[in-house]
Amino acid sequence: MKKARLLKSCMAVFAAAALVTGCGSNAGKETTAATTAAAGGTETKAEATTAADKGEEVTIKVMVWDRGDAAPGTTVEKNTQTEWIQQQMKEKYNINVEYVSVPRSSSDDKLNIMMSGGSAPDIVFTYNQGIFYNFAQNGGLADLTQAYENYGADIKKYVSDAQNMGQLEGKQLAIMKQRGVESPRHTAFIRKDWLDKLGMQMPKTKEELVAYLEAVKEKNPGGVSNVIPWAMSGRNDTEKGYLNFVGSYVNFANDKDAYIYSEAYTAVAPGAVDGIKKLNELYNKGLISKDFATDTQEDIYKAQLTAGNVGFYLDDTESTFDYISVLNQTLGSSTYAPVQCFELSDGSYRTTFEQRYGMFVMVPKTSEKKADACMKYLNWMADPEVAENIVYTTEHKRDENGVPLKFTDEELYAKGYPKTLDDLNIVNLAMDWTTKKESIVGKWAKDYPGVGDTNWFSNFYDVRSEGKFRYPVYSNISQAESDYGQNVENMMIEYVYKLISCTPDQFDALQKTEYDNLVNAGLQKILDARAEYFDTIK
Repeated sequence: MKKARLLKSCMAVFAAAALVTGCGSNAGKETTAATTAAAGGTETKAEATTAADKGEEVTIKVMVWDRGDAAPGTTVEKNTQTEWIQQQMKEKYNINVEYVSVPRSSSDDKLNIMMSGGSAPDIVFTYNQGIFYNFAQNGGLADLTQAYENYGADIKKYVSDAQNMGQLEGKQLAIMKQRGVESPRHTAFIRKDWLDKLGMQMPKTKEELVAYLEAVKEKNPGGVSNVIPWAMSGRNDTEKGYLNFVGSYVNFANDKDAYIYSEAYTAVAPGAVDGIKKLNELYNKGLISKDFATDTQEDIYKAQLTAGNVGFYLDDTESTFDYISVLNQTLGSSTYAPVQCFELSDGSYRTTFEQRYGMFVMVPKTSEKKADACMKYLNWMADPEVAENIVYTTEHKRDENGVPLKFTDEELYAKGYPKTLDDLNIVNLAMDWTTKKESIVGKWAKDYPGVGDTNWFSNFYDVRSEGKFRYPVYSNISQAESDYGQNVENMMIEYVYKLISCTPDQFDALQKTEYDNLVNAGLQKILDARAEYFDTIK
């Protein structure tokens, strides 16, 4: 889960407060995508294309992330792909597009600064709901309701499922980016080759997992010098290393419970402490990485994975594919396989999936007069065919299943494209192929050949889909959550880490002390406000 540190939280509150004044001043064979209507250069859409409908010339500035991966001789603002988009917008809508780069690693901080100073581009975005809510509540955002009604036909057609999260008090204050391939938040991986050497079956329960971890410690099936049964890092901005496990001790009686303890707060839901206590037991048995909590940058964690010392880990679903590939190449054989073994009390599974919405795409109040032009820009890229060309370039081809083929980094550079073309597609990643298992599996196998073959990825697709679950979400954020949420969420991660790594005799007393600290920091006010809000809408 992407979280700002406490500093970011403070900056967000400061920025939101400043907005009141700061914003008040004014198939079968490979086909080339470019040969189809997907190129975005045809006139098959209902959008305006005549000279009269284009309107007067207008210039809009659009935020773009800078990851430092632009091709040599180009910039993130000026490259082959941005020039293509600019040409399309000029020809279709008489809109000039200028890009404003923001460092990806500190984009929310930079956004807050620009918004508070009235210098933000005409289109900005964030994944942080709290930042969106603060901007909206303090009058910092343009009302997009009418522009959406007039020029948002393709957004309504292709990404309408996500748009409610951008609505507050009957106004459309953000256009929501829709995700593509549905994906769980986190996935566990286990050394299948070690399981085979130990003569053990793929675990289906936590008890069977623990038996495997103990066997790894005792027998060291890989013959490594520093065997780590369960590797964990101490990254303090995500619960990825423990949440699926801890969450399996939590039973939601109804949607209200699931909303109150929606993902960030699952670690303090009734029953969660039992899961944390079990992790404490495993840690003190030497089954979890020693001193993991100090590995805040994941350097040790990553090194141990690629060195082949780790028997099991839990992480973001696809983020460790590079490490698996390196290890497979080093050993010359397949190593990790996905596993679902965190059963609930009734024996079923709960695998938390990403929400369908992604980032909040906003127009600052200072750019209100350009709302129509901004909506035309966003609506154009909502079309799945156009979105495909943005992500894969107009030069890409498709495989026999109609799945776009991705250029290598070297090929992209040679053509003047940045590596991360996805960053320019800020509205829709849901393309035709993203709902078909065969297509998805085939694409994974092509994109990550070092991880596994088609059979490996087919199993990956099935395992990660067991117990698919999404927490109830709403666009509202209570005042309590706005005031205390980010700090409390950061503290909850520290709360779990401290409890996992303390001695068994300290656990109960430390848990009470640290939980009281959370309450004093605003936790109970947040939980009460979430419960109250749920009752008002139900």
